[in-house]
Amino acid sequence: MATIEHSEIVNASPERVFELLRRVEDFADYSDLIRSIDTLGENRYRWHVRAVGMDWAFDVQVTDIQPPHVLAWESLDGVKNQGRYQLRGVPEGTEVALTLSYEIRNRLMERAVNKAAKPLVGKVSRQILERVEARLNE
Repeated sequence: MATIEHSEIVNASPERVFELLRRVEDFADYSDLIRSIDTLGENRYRWHVRAVGMDWAFDVQVTDIQPPHVLAWESLDGVKNQGRYQLRGVPEGTEVALTLSYEIRNRLMERAVNKAAKPLVGKVSRQILERVEARLNE
């Protein structure tokens, strides 16, 4: 599995940041690449994403919730992935660290995605956290 890490400081308390990150179904509001997220129940969601010129859909389940410090998930089908937000209070607010691991079984697709994935995930993560911070400051 390939792993990508990204972190940002959000100017708000871990509790306030976690409250918004916990609302997985709202992530479509935070990134232009996330088309929609359907709630399936029991902490399960279907993500619809447009990336590297393709539409992707996959189901994920939230696997670890430790307010206000940890939110983790793993895919149930589609693109095999798992991720984790780790939140930590810092003087400036909250350090939000994202770790995302993924695996694509098609070698040609894997090469294309690996080349684009790190900058893409960094861009999406930045966009999500910027929009979360903006929402917190409304």
